[in-house]
Amino acid sequence: MMQLSIVSVPVSNQDVAKAFYRDVVGFKVHREEEMGPATRWLHMVPPSGYAGIALVTWFESMPAGSAQGLMLETIDIELAHERLVQRGLEITDIQEAKWGRFATFFDPDGNGWVLTQVHRLEPR
Repeated sequence: MMQLSIVSVPVSNQDVAKAFYRDVVGFKVHREEEMGPATRWLHMVPPSGYAGIALVTWFESMPAGSAQGLMLETIDIELAHERLVQRGLEITDIQEAKWGRFATFFDPDGNGWVLTQVHRLEPR
């Protein structure tokens, strides 16, 4: 059995990104350690503690801000949206779709995120 554990998010400055994801989005630092000269592993997880993100600076093929469509799911998008706005996040208004509700935002580097609340189908 496999599960997704970490998604790399390319950033220009790990300290700035860490402060944003911790203080604004609500992630926690799971692991942070030096990997070598000027290279640091920085793994953060959302409050749910499931799959997290690695704030990376070393992939030439992943320039800062190039990740788009990253998704965070919540069971209460109105509450999550309100909390993010209170923390100073610029986020779109909540929009309706056939599959659920969503709002979008960007990190300081321009990586694009979608906050979602998915309609669940009733079991048959």
